[in-house]
Amino acid sequence: MKTIISPVKGTRDFYPEAMALRQWLYGELARVSRSFGYQEYEGPCLESLALYEAKSGEELVKEQAFCFADRGGDQIALRPELTPSLARMVAARQGQLPLPIRWWSFGPFWRYERPQKGRTREFFQWNVDLVGVESPEADAELAAVAATFLRNVGLMPSQVYLQVNNRRLVETELARLGVASEQRGMVFRLIDRRDKMRASEWDAYAAEQGLSASSIRGIALLLEDKELWKKSEELQSFFGAVKALGVEEYVEYDPTIVRGLDYYTGTVFEARDRDGEFRAVLGGGRYDNLVGDVGGDRLPGFGFAMGDVVIQLVLAKFGRLPTPRTASAQVLVTTFAASELNTSLDLARRLREVGILVEWYPKPDRLPKQLKYADQAGIRFAVICGPDEMARSSVSLKDLATREQIEMKVEDLAVEVRRRVLDPLMA
Repeated sequence: MKTIISPVKGTRDFYPEAMALRQWLYGELARVSRSFGYQEYEGPCLESLALYEAKSGEELVKEQAFCFADRGGDQIALRPELTPSLARMVAARQGQLPLPIRWWSFGPFWRYERPQKGRTREFFQWNVDLVGVESPEADAELAAVAATFLRNVGLMPSQVYLQVNNRRLVETELARLGVASEQRGMVFRLIDRRDKMRASEWDAYAAEQGLSASSIRGIALLLEDKELWKKSEELQSFFGAVKALGVEEYVEYDPTIVRGLDYYTGTVFEARDRDGEFRAVLGGGRYDNLVGDVGGDRLPGFGFAMGDVVIQLVLAKFGRLPTPRTASAQVLVTTFAASELNTSLDLARRLREVGILVEWYPKPDRLPKQLKYADQAGIRFAVICGPDEMARSSVSLKDLATREQIEMKVEDLAVEVRRRVLDPLMA
């Protein structure tokens, strides 16, 4: 027995039903992105490793990026994220692009991680960025884009919500605790691991990083203060704007949210489910220095990203994952005999000319078999032109959902199919 070659570990095969879900998700993301005025763009899947070394963070570059030397010896990476590419693209045309820049994208990414529930090595990701504006209200708009998507797909704030913090606020509090500036990047990564470890393990790990016992206690208390946001004018303005945008029920303050990437500088947020099963449904933050770090002039920005794997698990958990239509055709034109092949092809052409999506059954076969194929493929209507119909210069249209079948003249077919298939879609 032949052995079928397995797919690469951590990748997925998108059979039509999975592809239909991916396309449905893309449609929802496109709808909410465009409703806020964001333009779709895309960057390359291959980038110089130096782009990520500039600012993405040591863990991502050394442990998660798929890297290789090309034939010229240059170090290349399969993109693990898109924000550095966006910063590079903006820097390349800085001065030419009108500000503010509102861009969004949905495409493939790769990270070398241990495949598990919610994590694959190849995934698709929604990216939304607002560049050229430095204000809490701009930050709030990104939170509103994320929250509006959650609402649109039927996820309630009692199920999934956004947790928000501000890294400048945390920096100020760490300075008050006496944490040296050169240690703060490490402390941010430490805080980001807070809910991934038991308290005793976290304390021990913090001590290993060189923090004193008093600093560890101070940081722990800091992470329990749910009113800390009131010390931040940025967050006060942010929450005011979130209320004006009508998504306040989705947004809460959480001092433990700092995000692990090094380039974040201000407000950050993550979406999580209330049960705590899925830690980061989506996440992002302000990155005021990133364009400058890749060679451009300083330009403020805020963005977030959401992978397709976790959001589908969350939707399934709450019964909100749809069963999209997998059929690419709306109508199947049947074929009775070899002598009638051209007749069937002509009928298919007539329907396509009025905008109907048509599949032609490519060989003569028994009608029940052809109708069964249409039913299995999710095609609702079948055009039948058998010997009886041909003798009367007519065709029959069968609705496989209701089992209704009507006969009409060939010249009336396009109008009738359009009325039954396209007009309901336009209503």
